[in-house]
Amino acid sequence: MSIVIVSTARASSHWVKTLKEKDESLDIQVYPDVKRPEDIEFAISWKHPEGLYQNYPNLKVIASMGAGVNHILKDENLPKNVKVTRIVDEQLTKDMGQFVLLQCLAISRNLFTHLHDQKRKHWEVKRYQTPEQTKVGIMGYGVLGQEAGRALKANGFSVVGYANSSKTVDGIRVYGADEKGQFLKQTQILVCLLPVTPNTQGVLNIQLFKKLQPNAYLVNVARGEHLVEKDLISAIDQGFIKGASLDVFQEEPLPESHPFWNHKDIQITPHIASMTDPESVAKQLLDNYKRMKDGESLINEVNRNKGY
Repeated sequence: MSIVIVSTARASSHWVKTLKEKDESLDIQVYPDVKRPEDIEFAISWKHPEGLYQNYPNLKVIASMGAGVNHILKDENLPKNVKVTRIVDEQLTKDMGQFVLLQCLAISRNLFTHLHDQKRKHWEVKRYQTPEQTKVGIMGYGVLGQEAGRALKANGFSVVGYANSSKTVDGIRVYGADEKGQFLKQTQILVCLLPVTPNTQGVLNIQLFKKLQPNAYLVNVARGEHLVEKDLISAIDQGFIKGASLDVFQEEPLPESHPFWNHKDIQITPHIASMTDPESVAKQLLDNYKRMKDGESLINEVNRNKGY
């Protein structure tokens, strides 16, 4: 019985070291140097090559290295009987809430505009909005969305959420799927924290941007597949929204030729809103490994049909 670590975008050495420190008896193989594919039953994965997992005939579980699982589920050749899990980690969740707060504060205080002015050596005093004057709408009100909502509310922002069903969480109104229009028309800063599903791919498009408050701003910290990129540029250039702060992209790393790099109203960070720390999540990964061996139910198992 063996674990394979497959990571085409993150270094594997720290993961191996951390897992071995927790249990030195573990048999760990690292892709692409897999000598015994028939021994592999548990994969720890981030952005694997499509079709790879068909090569491991006894694979039972694929554990995402992060909170997202679309990088696994988008593989059309994923073995049907394999279970998929995601990471739910207190530190990762806290980091995301802080990053969203950072973006919303920067937007409300015109920080991105002032940084652009600095490059031009242009001095212009602009009136800012206080958090109390700023309504943030969070699309996707799961674990990460709720943490972001709490952080924003604690710092004075007015917050509303959007999810499949309407509810109230920590005093924050969450609009349901049939109330999307009501949610959008009051939103000044739109934060996307949706999972990627067939229903949410391309949800950030020109039609949606037109329904937001005038001079609204987009913060996408979910996945690049949510955004219709050409629509974002059109929406900004036509004045439907003021700008965007993007941490995720359809292609990562973002190609040097991509128009986002040089657009003055688009801020870019390299998918760092929250980053999984192997030391923080090793215990839950190994717990699931043991559960798999013992035939028990898994922690944070994903519904493959729903995509989350």
